[in-house]
Amino acid sequence: MTEPAADRDESGLTGLYEAARRQGVPFATEAVPTGGSVDSGGLRLHYSDWGAHASPAVLLLHGFAQSGHSFDFVSLALCDRFRVVALDLRGHGDSDWSPSSDYRRRSHVADVETVVEQLGLAPVVIVGLSLGGTVGYLLAASRPQLVRALVIVDIAPRVEVAGARRVRGFVEGSDSFASLEEMVSSVRSFRPDRTDEQLLGSVLRNARRRPDGTYTWKYDPAMRRPEARPKAGPEEEALLWDALKAIACPTLVVRGAESDIVSIASMAEMIRSIPNASGVEVPRAGHLVPGDNPAGFIRAIGPFLSETCPT
Repeated sequence: MTEPAADRDESGLTGLYEAARRQGVPFATEAVPTGGSVDSGGLRLHYSDWGAHASPAVLLLHGFAQSGHSFDFVSLALCDRFRVVALDLRGHGDSDWSPSSDYRRRSHVADVETVVEQLGLAPVVIVGLSLGGTVGYLLAASRPQLVRALVIVDIAPRVEVAGARRVRGFVEGSDSFASLEEMVSSVRSFRPDRTDEQLLGSVLRNARRRPDGTYTWKYDPAMRRPEARPKAGPEEEALLWDALKAIACPTLVVRGAESDIVSIASMAEMIRSIPNASGVEVPRAGHLVPGDNPAGFIRAIGPFLSETCPT
């Protein structure tokens, strides 16, 4: 089903176009997406739909504790050539929370499969960051007919301990704030390399106001509990490496040059494991590559998209 486009304040797009220009993000028009939702096993999954439906489809999958708005700059840059769909994974953004706190990778994969089929996106190009990257490559391995090409952004079956600990510390920190300014301050301690504009934009897209006037994050607080997050360990890692070997579509592995989540060695091993893969590093970017250096990220994936999905 399709919902009317929200106004720019409600949709989180306030200031997007001027911010894109200041950060050197190329775009053809001040496009405004339509909002929609898909039912997956009783959960309403929200998405933002950018671009013409007749164009080749690109599905954007965000990272843990983020939302489809994490890709706003990317969506804006690509929507003149592609139908860009930015999904809020279950428990994130404006999608429903799982009543049973089911946030297993297999459940995310089933959701994305449903979205691709119900929206008629296949064969789709999937661009996935972190958790979204894992979900994307698991789908590509299990349902190759649905995926035309794949971009895996700063995630590997083996993640670096220090980076994972840093992210976990932020997610498990305070989730109640008296003001948006307090939220920005909290994120600044986590991402001191981001500009004030980037930090405020991130907070505005991912915050919700409680009835008592305080602010918290949009994602399901159940995901703050370790048992609700995707499993890790040697056995799980081995299964993920096996999945990479089963990917048939062209694949681009993207790493932030300053990432503390994916090592250079892990990136190289991924490229060797995937039958048809190449890799690129984005300068001036850590783990959250599309937000850290959006213009650099768009330049990095542009040639791959043109080659695998000509328009």
